[in-house]
Amino acid sequence: MGVDLIKRALERATDTKACVIGDGVVSQTASMFREQFPGAKRAIVVCDPRTKAAAGEKAEKLLADAGVAVSEYVLEPGGKTFHADYHYAEEVREAVKSAGVQKGGDTIVPVAVGSGVVNDLTKLAAGEIGIPYMVVATAASVDGYSSFGAAIRSPEGAKKTYACPAPRAILADLDVMRTAPAWMAASGFADLMAKVPAGADWILAYELGATPWHDSSWHTVQDGLKAAIGNPEGVAAMKTEPLTRFVEGLMLGGFAMQDMQSSRPASGAEHLFSHLLEMRDHTFKGEIVPHGIQVGVFTLFMCRVYEEMLAFDYAKLDVEACLKNWKPLAEQEAEGAAAFAGTKFPEIGVKAVQAKFIDREATRARLEDFKARWPQIKARLEAQLVPSGEIERRLRVVGAPATPEEIGSTVAASLADARKTIFMRDRYMALDFLALTGQLDDFAKKGFAAR
Repeated sequence: MGVDLIKRALERATDTKACVIGDGVVSQTASMFREQFPGAKRAIVVCDPRTKAAAGEKAEKLLADAGVAVSEYVLEPGGKTFHADYHYAEEVREAVKSAGVQKGGDTIVPVAVGSGVVNDLTKLAAGEIGIPYMVVATAASVDGYSSFGAAIRSPEGAKKTYACPAPRAILADLDVMRTAPAWMAASGFADLMAKVPAGADWILAYELGATPWHDSSWHTVQDGLKAAIGNPEGVAAMKTEPLTRFVEGLMLGGFAMQDMQSSRPASGAEHLFSHLLEMRDHTFKGEIVPHGIQVGVFTLFMCRVYEEMLAFDYAKLDVEACLKNWKPLAEQEAEGAAAFAGTKFPEIGVKAVQAKFIDREATRARLEDFKARWPQIKARLEAQLVPSGEIERRLRVVGAPATPEEIGSTVAASLADARKTIFMRDRYMALDFLALTGQLDDFAKKGFAAR
């Protein structure tokens, strides 16, 4: 873990050329700017009121003192909490244009100063304009700083990943991150632990022949993962070494997505539960529930579901019984359409079905092969997973919730969403497999049961 993994990841990154993590590194804003944007004379700092106070003002001063002409755009200057909605990306894009993307041949450089939302909005705005940007990360709350693409809620209300380049340069100042609200590190830690069941989903899908493998991306996100999430007490106390490892883990998750140009290395079913809640404008006690906090709840759920799977002997799977759950494309499309009927994005389920559909005989062959190789597949999954009891303990240590009720949802709603996640993306997951084997409802109930 550490510099070597970051260096190796940067060598494979498509967009990011520099990533510095450490105490006080915001002081390197101007030098990083000069190094990565040679000849650039203008910058626009994008922030919100809190991140402006945390690091934005300092970044602006450092740039100005270095002779850079600096302007700023403050999102929701009144302090209102906001989502990563597309209209905010439009605001940032227009602010950058107003500041002058081209002015006498001098291209402006957006400098995002903030956490996940500010970064994603700036990332998308810069990507739509076609210019590079840099980010000063202010909280250890997400893995999206370094990722290809921006997770944005579309004008129709659907959460989707827009294709856009990652930042050219990243500064992650641990001192600044220590000043962020505690829930932000809890959110990031929960999001990083999600790479455990997300990795299991990828293994399962690959072994079933439902998705390709990308070895370098796998190793980027997974090689240092267990070390990055291995000291929740140190992260909660914001101690330098465990905090550094944790933030490196977040960055590596994003770099893996850059390498593969997909979020597959870093997210699985647990993320789709969160996307469903966000599509509904879910709040708890009048507040938006942070993405990572939601993901943590369903990370625990998925780890419990995998434990149910590991306890079952799939070498004895009744393939013919499973095939009774297979349905022709038209019937599956109808289910996909019904899953999002009445929403502004009714086509999502149909597209997911079409992308994942295989015929009956291909399904039979897939299940027979899985059945024959179950001992080897089981061993891979066991090596990947962390016991659910330990996942729950770590969530509690960093101050993250572990149950749907603690984020303002219910088990009943979450059980309904377990089926709906199947129609959210073209990504094959354990829940797809369990729907086919007829075990989904039973395992899902056990996954949400108190222990």
